[in-house]
Amino acid sequence: MLSQPAPAAADEAGGLRIHDLQGSTRLSPYAGNEVTDIPGIVTGVRTYGSRGFWIQDPRPDRSAATSEGVFVFTGSAPEVAVGDEVLVSGRVGEYYYGGEESGGQSVTQLTQPRVTVRSSGNELPAPVELDARSIPRRYAPAGDPAAGGGIEHLRLRPGTYALDRYESLEGMNVSIADAAVVGPSTAYHELWVTLEPHRNRTAGGGTRYASYHAPNPGRLKVESLIPVAEQPFPAANVGDVLAGPSTGPLDYDEFGGYTLAARELGEIAGGGLAPETTRPQRADELAIAAYNVENLHPGDEQEKFDRLADGVVTSLASPDILALEEIQDDSGPTDDGTVTAGETLRRFTDAIVAAGGPRYEWRGIDPADGHDGGQPGGNIRNVFLFDPARVSFTDRPGGDATTGTEAVRRDGRAALSLSPGRVAPGSEAWQDSRKPLAGEFTFRGEPVVVVANHFASKGGDQPLYARSQPPARVSEEQRVAQAREVNAFVRELLRVQRNAQVVVLGDINDFEFSPTTRALTAGGALESAVTSLPPRERYTYVFQGNSQVLDQTLVSPAIRRYDYDIVHINAEFADQASDHDPQVLRFRP
Repeated sequence: MLSQPAPAAADEAGGLRIHDLQGSTRLSPYAGNEVTDIPGIVTGVRTYGSRGFWIQDPRPDRSAATSEGVFVFTGSAPEVAVGDEVLVSGRVGEYYYGGEESGGQSVTQLTQPRVTVRSSGNELPAPVELDARSIPRRYAPAGDPAAGGGIEHLRLRPGTYALDRYESLEGMNVSIADAAVVGPSTAYHELWVTLEPHRNRTAGGGTRYASYHAPNPGRLKVESLIPVAEQPFPAANVGDVLAGPSTGPLDYDEFGGYTLAARELGEIAGGGLAPETTRPQRADELAIAAYNVENLHPGDEQEKFDRLADGVVTSLASPDILALEEIQDDSGPTDDGTVTAGETLRRFTDAIVAAGGPRYEWRGIDPADGHDGGQPGGNIRNVFLFDPARVSFTDRPGGDATTGTEAVRRDGRAALSLSPGRVAPGSEAWQDSRKPLAGEFTFRGEPVVVVANHFASKGGDQPLYARSQPPARVSEEQRVAQAREVNAFVRELLRVQRNAQVVVLGDINDFEFSPTTRALTAGGALESAVTSLPPRERYTYVFQGNSQVLDQTLVSPAIRRYDYDIVHINAEFADQASDHDPQVLRFRP
């Protein structure tokens, strides 16, 4: 054994135990050292992904801060079984899923193990029962500024902070019972529950992300250690209940943080959640909707086109104008230089007609190849669909990928120099990101300018469960710059015509309480319609069990009265046509 720090505790023979390896902070005091004959009972075996098994010491110490469980990484199918009593020798390490630069926390583990099975069929250590009473209401300690906001070296206070509570149980046998599902099942065989079903509850039974200071500590990811061939992972929607007990080691990964790796998985009790529909617009109401159709391209199955089309016709009641995000080019993710999207849009509009909707026309601008971010090769862009029987589009040619439209005066009113046209496409704010698409429409003789958006993603931000608290939101800088460009464009339109009717909408990729939204609404140029909804209705997306606003519709001051609806048809459901819910605005121009 290599030289080590003095153990925090030792058995009567002087040997190290799991709580010594875990220590009272997030980092093992023995990281990088070889240890021998660490005793424990196998509580879970994982034969996929990061293969290995968990062991737990049936003889705990008296500290609530030191975990009694640890993961043993084998790299191949483990040759142990649940209930085996083992001695494990190996190297202690701290593993960062996704790399240390991702900002997540580490998992203490034993690697290059040498395992001795002493006996089998042993009783497992009793699971720690997790419920609302066992999770502190405070989320995490403030990070040490001298350590870049890091919390790794802080002593765990599991009675004070939720993240500390979970960390103090890392690798240990835990159990939940009758837990509310707040994140639907995914293709990766996972779902999210909350141990605090009444905190920030949404209309659909989820958990609303209401501010940066309320990250909802009761959320917990659930996976299954049971092979799918033996027990298929259940399909669960938000509002369902994971009924009965679910028990297994408490793990941690990069795609959800603290995770119950269920050795025993409860059953889903349906909550009865059903997709919503919105009301049709009245004859004198203009209906403008936005829908992120999640990388739609001609290579998608017809079923996806049909389901999205049914959403437009049935759920959105065939809006007059539809701003689409994530329309890919005609070769989809194949990176062959194609930038046109006519085939994608033809298939989609044909599907809408087949679903009983209108024959929409479309307007858009092809991006420069590889300059707008998104899936490589896909050249995603914003596109307008409109019903020519209800609304007309004012075409003013000249707009292209790099030529921006401007606010001009025509017949005493604010207008666009180019329609369709992009907003400030040369600005650094849009580097490797989608450029806003502006279009001028006329409804019952009244002009309305619509700006479709898809702001930069949150890629690169630290997760809510990061080892720095509060987590850094590095992607926010670009979105704020983008919001300022859109705000400046709207203010130019309002300078030309104080009562110009302008609608800004789309996938803003940020919350209604964010600096991005404040930059969009600065100076009173715009108002976010989402604030007109009751708080429990404010969400368009579900991420890691948090129902949150990413898509927004904003209106200029001249649009005083409006009816706004987020139509919940996707985000809360295991069976999704897209990962976003669409939104619709109705008003009388």
